[in-house]
Amino acid sequence: MPSTRDIRRRIKSVKNTAQITKAMQMVAAAKMRKAQQSAVAGRPYATLMNDVLAAVSANAGDFSHPLMQPRDDGKGALLIISTDKGLCGALNTNLMREVGKFPKETTTHICAGKKASQFIVRTKRTLAAEFTYKDSPLFSEARAISRFVQDLFLKGEVNRVDVLYTNFISTLNQKPEVRTLLPVGEIKALSVDVAGEGGGEKLVASGVEYLFEPGAEQVFGGLIPHYVNFQVYQYLLEAKASEHSSRMVSMKNATDNANQLIKDMTLEYNKLRQASITKELLEISSAAMAMGT
Repeated sequence: MPSTRDIRRRIKSVKNTAQITKAMQMVAAAKMRKAQQSAVAGRPYATLMNDVLAAVSANAGDFSHPLMQPRDDGKGALLIISTDKGLCGALNTNLMREVGKFPKETTTHICAGKKASQFIVRTKRTLAAEFTYKDSPLFSEARAISRFVQDLFLKGEVNRVDVLYTNFISTLNQKPEVRTLLPVGEIKALSVDVAGEGGGEKLVASGVEYLFEPGAEQVFGGLIPHYVNFQVYQYLLEAKASEHSSRMVSMKNATDNANQLIKDMTLEYNKLRQASITKELLEISSAAMAMGT
């Protein structure tokens, strides 16, 4: 049975741990709000870009960009977007579980985040490159990652590029998802009516007219690489929002558990102290009775 001194030491140790987890919770909460705002703010732009590409593709005729050409199944690449640090619950564990579903022999891995690269090296999988990105991801960081995977695809080293990231749904809900990045799939137009006029093409969609100069093919050829770049950027934003949300919740749970443990140990300490005092009183009373006083 532990002594009161041992329990006091444990209470002090748990209190120090609770202070650390509380501080980490506050830091994660501050970063979480900014990351969530960035992730949510990027979604309308991604939707609008998809609409524009849908409009252009409907007017591009037989033009096909090299990044859109489908290929036979073969060697593929997997871009894994993880975290650099731990203490964020089961976020990275769920990601690595999805990595295990891809064939080890025919998959080349590109990692954004140290946790993913550590897992790939530990499991002796093929690691082509490792990238880092900040707490507030920059578009230049996403462009560097995107250009690397585009080069792999255009050189024919891989026939397919998938992205594994954690999609931000809410503060309490983050889900690992796999999306196909390359080749870019068919972008379907939504109620698009295209009519050519003059030197450029006009697009009428939902009552809004667009004029593309010098032509849809040239615009299409420039938009596709930018579209891929922004897709990677949005995945980084979603992953970072998921990371800070998961870490904030994990640290809150750790703080709550530490506080509950302190209460339980304090109660045990008081019981032992009370039992010790009662025992001392009984010994004094017994001694007094034995002496006949």
